[in-house]
Amino acid sequence: MLPYEPQSASAARRLVRTTLRAWGLDDLVEAGELIVSELAGNAAKTGCRRKMTVTVERITERCVRISVRDGSRSLPCLIDAGLAAVSGRGMALVHHLTGGHWGVMLEPFGKTVHADLRTRAPGPA
Repeated sequence: MLPYEPQSASAARRLVRTTLRAWGLDDLVEAGELIVSELAGNAAKTGCRRKMTVTVERITERCVRISVRDGSRSLPCLIDAGLAAVSGRGMALVHHLTGGHWGVMLEPFGKTVHADLRTRAPGPA
C-alpha cells in the first residue's frame, strides 16, 4: 500500500522494475514503469485519502498485469488530448503500450485499474 504522495510513483516504478527483472522480463521494464507511473498518478489526482495498492501479477508466461487500486470510483478515460495539450495523454499512452489491453473494475469503495503487458514471442532458434 502506498500513500498519495509524490514518492509513491517512484516506489511503484521500483516495484514494477524489480518484479519484472526477477521474472526475466527485462524487455517490459520501460513500458511497465511508464504504465504504473500513469496509473499511480491518476489515482493520486482523485483526491482520495485512502492508500493505493500497486500489484504486479504474472498472468501467463508472456503476460503480466499491472494494477493500481484506489478509493475513488472516478473512472479514467481515453481522450484525444491533441498536440498542444499539457496533460491528458496518459491513458492513451497506456492504451498504446498495452495494445488496448487495459480496464477498470469498480468496487464498493473504489476501483482497480489494470493494464496487461505482453512480451514479444520468442523468435525462431
